[in-house]
Amino acid sequence: MAEMLENFKRSHYCGVLRESDIDQRVTLMGWVQKKRNLGGLIFVDLRDREGLVQIIFDTEVSKEAFDKANGIRGEFVIAIQGIVKMRQSINDRMPTGKIEVFADELKILSEAEIPPIHINDDDNAGENLRLKYRYLDLRKPKMQKKMIFRNKVAKAARDFFDEEGFIDIETPFLNKPTPEGARDYLVPSRVNPGHFYSLPQSPQIFKQLLMVSGFDRYYQITKCFRDEDLRADRQPEFTQIDVEMSFVNMEDVISINEKMLKEVFKKTLNVDLEIPFRRMTYDVAMENYGSDKPDLRFGFELKSIDDIAEKSSFKVFSSTIENGGTVRGINIKGFESSFTRKDISKLEEYAKIVGAKGLAWMKFKDGEVSSPIAKFFNEEEINELKDVFNVENGDLLLFVADKKNVVLTALGALRVEIAKKVNIIDEDELNFLWVTEFPVFEYDEEEDRYVAKHHPFTSPIDEDLHLLETEPHLVKAKAYDIVLNGVEIGGGSIRIHDSKLQNRMFKALGLGEEEVQEKFGFLIEAFRYGTPPHGGIAYGLDRMVMLMTKSESIREVIAFPKTQNATCMMSSAPGLAEQKQLDELSIKLNVGE
Repeated sequence: MAEMLENFKRSHYCGVLRESDIDQRVTLMGWVQKKRNLGGLIFVDLRDREGLVQIIFDTEVSKEAFDKANGIRGEFVIAIQGIVKMRQSINDRMPTGKIEVFADELKILSEAEIPPIHINDDDNAGENLRLKYRYLDLRKPKMQKKMIFRNKVAKAARDFFDEEGFIDIETPFLNKPTPEGARDYLVPSRVNPGHFYSLPQSPQIFKQLLMVSGFDRYYQITKCFRDEDLRADRQPEFTQIDVEMSFVNMEDVISINEKMLKEVFKKTLNVDLEIPFRRMTYDVAMENYGSDKPDLRFGFELKSIDDIAEKSSFKVFSSTIENGGTVRGINIKGFESSFTRKDISKLEEYAKIVGAKGLAWMKFKDGEVSSPIAKFFNEEEINELKDVFNVENGDLLLFVADKKNVVLTALGALRVEIAKKVNIIDEDELNFLWVTEFPVFEYDEEEDRYVAKHHPFTSPIDEDLHLLETEPHLVKAKAYDIVLNGVEIGGGSIRIHDSKLQNRMFKALGLGEEEVQEKFGFLIEAFRYGTPPHGGIAYGLDRMVMLMTKSESIREVIAFPKTQNATCMMSSAPGLAEQKQLDELSIKLNVGE
């Protein structure tokens, strides 16, 4: 039978008690982690969000409390009162290991069945089981630490922006469906049959309208939603730190955000970041690292060998150049002996998974070249390859030949995969990078038109405005992404604040006047009444905390995440709607028809 608290009021969290509390009478509450009965003594490890403390039930202190303690077991919720004493056998592995509490009163607040997963950090339960019983998984100390750390990151960001004069303003969740970006989550309107709201992919339009409204500096930590295929660092609902500023250029936005990151990392990890961070253009990032979010904690840069490939007798290379493709490679410097033929075959399979048709290689050891393709290169060409890749004894060269985008993507993924395999990545390093000058447009083959690389409100750089109608693929944007250890944690841009330029952008995207008016008419009209130059950025809070806690997935830092199928293992969401609800919303299903 569960007891009531009555006059019990918690005086301390379990994990905060120390030697300075000796001889104090305390009231503690929490979950039973472990119980050991030694006859006249019962030892209980009591757990709450701050940690563990050892409780002793002694018949000489209170036989009533001792007898009651006989009936408790793991995960019972209890409250105790007692005196803090010096621990007889000190446990240096516990923060509270120098003290223990002799309990003279005990209340059993809630009994518990044997849980389906163990409540400890080294539990090896599968992820699906952990997500099904997430409320139990969240009791684990490591999970509680991550949730508490996430709160500290959010608070540090809020404190910084507040001190810098930013205003926290909420924007709507029920918006108008938009034609750009990932798929919207749609919400049917009962009072407007046949009409739908969309959940925000970001507060983009509204934060721009706040700049038109004169708020100057805005921020918000808010939920966003995207109906897209999921990965380890994606969720259908996620949290953004959203920022917008007026009367600024790119330098202003980057500068204040570097200061924010510096303060957040200092307050939460006690790490002093050196600012300003390194910068790199999109073109340089793609050419040298095959990614617009390169991990710079290691080398393995991409090198072009088009000139050598064109004149070689290796048809795979020479024909690729003839057909307008490219041949590039990376030098796995010093790791030739780490890759057997079997290992290289696995790399070939991986290269195919990430888009390449194949993978060629050369090993250099003791002055000899070992490779199935070495016979197609004469001595002069081999020496040229050595010069391009700065080859030394023990190096391994890997090559991919194909269309440029395929080659860059494949080698970019391959360099990261190999760096992990040979274990050269410093997991303690925090390598920040700004990637700038993204293309404004990218071509969508399915829609047979250009679409916005980021969103249609991103401003082109001034020097490229004349190319907007004639060569849109060459236009660069006043856009910037912040990358940490090869993961994009935020992205932003200077926005278009001129109505005429915004209309040119819509036309370049193939959007007609009627469609623009239907989707964005209210924004275009707002721009007619005086719009300041403005720009901003949005951070993925989940991704940032994932990296800061060295977690493998953002699911580890979200209290109740979804699986890769966008389902909740615990609540079984999404679920079926009752016919009555569908009728009220004027919705007829055609599933299975």
